Amino acid sequence: MASVPKTYWTAEQYLTRERRAEFKSEFFRGETFAMAGASAKHNLIVLNCGAVLREQLKERPCVVYPSDLKLEVRATGLITYPDLTVVCGKPEFGYDRGDVLHNPIVIVEVLSESTESYDRGKKFEHYRLVPSLRHYILVSQDRVSVEVFTRQPTTDSHEDAWLLNASTKLQEALALPAIGCQLPLSEVYAKVDLTEEMPATN
Repeated sequence: MASVPKTYWTAEQYLTRERRAEFKSEFFRGETFAMAGASAKHNLIVLNCGAVLREQLKERPCVVYPSDLKLEVRATGLITYPDLTVVCGKPEFGYDRGDVLHNPIVIVEVLSESTESYDRGKKFEHYRLVPSLRHYILVSQDRVSVEVFTRQPTTDSHEDAWLLNASTKLQEALALPAIGCQLPLSEVYAKVDLTEEMPATN
């Protein structure tokens, strides 16, 4: 039996279809990849992070965008939907519709079992090629754990280094110096029920 040839799309064709679609898909190298729906905990953590950052940035020229805004990594052609993005200054959009962002300074991804390896690996490889990006934040949804990767410009290599600062303590806050904010873990996990995943104590 002959195999069915794959359908390859241009970015413009993908965007035309995506704007009418009922479900989100990523786009890379002419192919689309369906994105799974998010859990209640995932959505609550995203909302909490957005609220914390928005409150601290409300008097500054920065905007916090939720997960419906697409991001294009122009160096690789990936178009995806980060859980949260922050832009300071004028947002740069592609494709003349104001829904494909090019210049985030912060990206937040909430980890799930199905996406964690991708968010830590290949996706971060793409994100590192976004020139404006200064902080990449990974937040666990099944335990208290927040990791902040901060770009460290270097002069002796072609690629910048990224410094990791992480915490697993609700009473701590992680600094985001590029936007002058703090990310308190108690606020990130406010009203998030983690009891099912926490080990029993004696």
